[in-house]
Amino acid sequence: MFKAGYQFFMPGHYASICSPFLDFLTFQKRYSRHTIISYQNDLQSFFNFLHDEFGDIPLNQVTGSFIRSWLAELKNSGMESKSINRKISCLKSFYKFQLKQGHITTSPMTTIISPKIKKRLPQYVEEKDLQTLFSLVEFPNTWDGQTQLLILKLLYATGMRQAELVNLKESQIDAGNCFIKILGKGNKERIVPLNSRLMDTILLYMKNKRINFDSFDSLNLFINSKGKKLYAKMVYNIVNKYLSLVTTIDKKSPHVLRHSFATHLMNNGAEINAVKELLGHSSLAATQIYTHNTIEKLKDVYKKAHPKA
Repeated sequence: MFKAGYQFFMPGHYASICSPFLDFLTFQKRYSRHTIISYQNDLQSFFNFLHDEFGDIPLNQVTGSFIRSWLAELKNSGMESKSINRKISCLKSFYKFQLKQGHITTSPMTTIISPKIKKRLPQYVEEKDLQTLFSLVEFPNTWDGQTQLLILKLLYATGMRQAELVNLKESQIDAGNCFIKILGKGNKERIVPLNSRLMDTILLYMKNKRINFDSFDSLNLFINSKGKKLYAKMVYNIVNKYLSLVTTIDKKSPHVLRHSFATHLMNNGAEINAVKELLGHSSLAATQIYTHNTIEKLKDVYKKAHPKA
């Protein structure tokens, strides 16, 4: 059985085939719980389709045509290419694992071609709008108000992911050197500097915890009004609520503040490799999308300022 305790809702022998693969991703590759659940859902979707359309087919008899039929159904249902590519990636990893285990001799994924994805620039909040948020918007003079303001400031000042913020420990705060250690994807640690004002705010928040609460979660930096660790949906709702006051962009999530952090750095002349390190990207390709935002900004400046534009 899958040791991490996930349940399968798929027919036949497929559950027993998938369990060792997910164990491998969990305990050896050390993927996050969120990623494991995504892989599990993709495998369930594929094998349920396989069983419903073609019966209980042995794994070594699954061909590329079966997989293409599944992908065609996903496409016809309106699924975007980006989501389909994620499912293809899941199956490629799955069949690569089965090859290593000797359960199959060839992978049906060798004939699968990923659909092209339309490049979309990441949305971000304008600098002036964030200045409005932090200088003019009033936050409640309560514990929740303190927490909400610090969450927004820290997300924008560091570019950290939502999960990284929720799991941020007090021990990751280095007040003496004015930086925080962020534990990112794959348990990779990165160091992000903070300005002294924000560090003072964090230290005051930590002090107030000990004044306002008799009992509280002392490990995690952020706690709610009951002294408990925050959960991801709460952080999303906080960001969405306050960004709605200052911007009309479609997406108003914690990740938009990460995009804003990177875009503003690039727009103000930051070197791309430095931004890569601050974001915790494993490759430069993931960071390069922010150079497109910079180019768009330059085009806009040119059109507005140049007499011959």
